[in-house]
Amino acid sequence: MGRWARPLTLLTALALGACGFKPLYGRNDLGSNVGPSLANVYVEPISDRVGYELRNDLLDLFNAGGSASDAAYRLKLYLSTNEEAVVLQPNTSITRYNYTLTAHYDLIRKGETDAAKSGNVTALAAYNVAAAPFLYATVTAQRDAQNRAANDIAERIRTEVAVYLRQVAEQAR
Repeated sequence: MGRWARPLTLLTALALGACGFKPLYGRNDLGSNVGPSLANVYVEPISDRVGYELRNDLLDLFNAGGSASDAAYRLKLYLSTNEEAVVLQPNTSITRYNYTLTAHYDLIRKGETDAAKSGNVTALAAYNVAAAPFLYATVTAQRDAQNRAANDIAERIRTEVAVYLRQVAEQAR
C-alpha cells in the first residue's frame, strides 16, 4: 500500500459517511440489511427457456429458496423479446442480430393482489451469425445472448427490489 493510500481511504470513508451513503447489501450502523428481505421474495415461474434462466438468476441473486408459502412478497414477471438484424452483407445475408429482452415486474405483498412496486427493465445483447458450415455456432451465440440479457435483467431487478425493500424497512422504523 502506498504512502497516501491509507489516509486517502480513510478520507473517502469519512466523506461517504458524511453525505448519507448507506450500504445496500451490507450492514450499517442502524443494522439495516436487505439480504434477508430479498430471500423472502418468491419468484413465480416464467414460461420458456429465457424465463427459466431469468428466474434461476433471480433466485441466485435473492438467495431465495423458491418456496411460496414462507415468502413475504412474490415477484411476477412478464417477458417480451425482439430480434433485429443489424448488419447486412451486400448479398443480403444477415451477420449480426440485436436481441432485446424486456421484463415487466410486479412485486406483490403476501395476501394482497395489487403490486407494491412495479417496473420495466430492458436489456440488449448482440450476437454474430456464423457462415453455413458453422450453424451450431449461431445457435450457441444466440443462446448466450439470451442468457446475458436475462442475467442483466436479473441484476437490475434485484437492485430495484432491494432499494424498495430498504425504503420499506426504513419507513417501518
